[in-house]
Amino acid sequence: MSKWPAAAGAFVVSLDSMVNIAFPAIAAAFGTPPERVRWIIVCYVFTYAVMSFVGGAAADRLGHASVLKAGMALSVAGFLLVGAAPTFGWVLAGRAVQGVGAGLVYGTTPALVTAGALEAARGRRLGFLAAAIGLGFALGPLPAGVLVEAFGWRAVFHVRVPLMLAALAWALAGLRAPRVAAAQPMVAGRDVVRAPVLRACALAFVANAAIFAIWLLAPFYLVTVRGLRASLVGALFTLTPLGTALGAAFAGRLTDALGPAVPMLAGLALETAGLLGLATAGAATPLGLVALALFAAGFGLGAFQVPNQAGVMAAFPAGQQGAAGGLSFLARTLGVVAGVLVLAGAFAARRAAAGFEPAFAEALRLAATVLAVALAAELLARYTRRR
Repeated sequence: MSKWPAAAGAFVVSLDSMVNIAFPAIAAAFGTPPERVRWIIVCYVFTYAVMSFVGGAAADRLGHASVLKAGMALSVAGFLLVGAAPTFGWVLAGRAVQGVGAGLVYGTTPALVTAGALEAARGRRLGFLAAAIGLGFALGPLPAGVLVEAFGWRAVFHVRVPLMLAALAWALAGLRAPRVAAAQPMVAGRDVVRAPVLRACALAFVANAAIFAIWLLAPFYLVTVRGLRASLVGALFTLTPLGTALGAAFAGRLTDALGPAVPMLAGLALETAGLLGLATAGAATPLGLVALALFAAGFGLGAFQVPNQAGVMAAFPAGQQGAAGGLSFLARTLGVVAGVLVLAGAFAARRAAAGFEPAFAEALRLAATVLAVALAAELLARYTRRR
């Protein structure tokens, strides 16, 4: 079945959460401040944001399986390049190569996992994919802390080379997805700018921009403010992506049963609550409360993403599912890039004036506020349409 090797490739790509745990070590190795570390995220995420849509649309003509395999091979090349980087600039170059590969993988997997599925099972299939991605994000930090302590930051890239090669071998041996007919029309601009598609993409943009307040700054909070070892930081940090994986699995079935509105809106509300909870965390906050906030934000994001992506893909015909899945990832990842740039900028400006803890709290509050406004706007739009 095509969903298994496709999900395996997405899983290995999602182990990139390892890198977040290595941020403090990378910053120390190259003598760069925490706010400059954001470019490690931006070079990777911006590249795969663009390539997820381009790759998904191209795969509708070239075949989703072929493009997926190319993405896996490029991911391996990116791991090797970053792992051998002699300077910070080479790290960024390798991350861009990684981003091309990740975009091709992420852009094709939604179409592959939903291929041949009935409409009533689409949510479960996308929930399966989102859970595999969330599981990769969740598991990455656990070994990352140990690897960084024992072997240094480069190990978080080296360790993924054999994993992706194994996934590529599985895809080469077992993935024979049918090629899409050449007569199938390519996605056009007018298909993308329809109001339901734009609204769903805008929500995905904001939800993923907000969550990166955690992905970017939480490791520094746990190391700098709480003084925790890298291995314990990895264990705590994994609660956010673990929550995303569990939320996605739950929301997939709920979406098929009740429709997308309930899990999507509830997910946005829970993510907002988690961000606000973490914004109040300081040096003396019980770690249990910190863990709860990290998990709640991740669970909320996972519960939101599955019905949101299902809505985007349902708005496109069968021959444009690669483009639809890629568009969904494009919206998410452009949100990540915007979140990293804006939140890191706000954090850096406040840190220079007041120190780390006030800057951390302000960045989390900003993320929660923007998400709460987006949720309120969506609720108002739904109420207005019903009147």
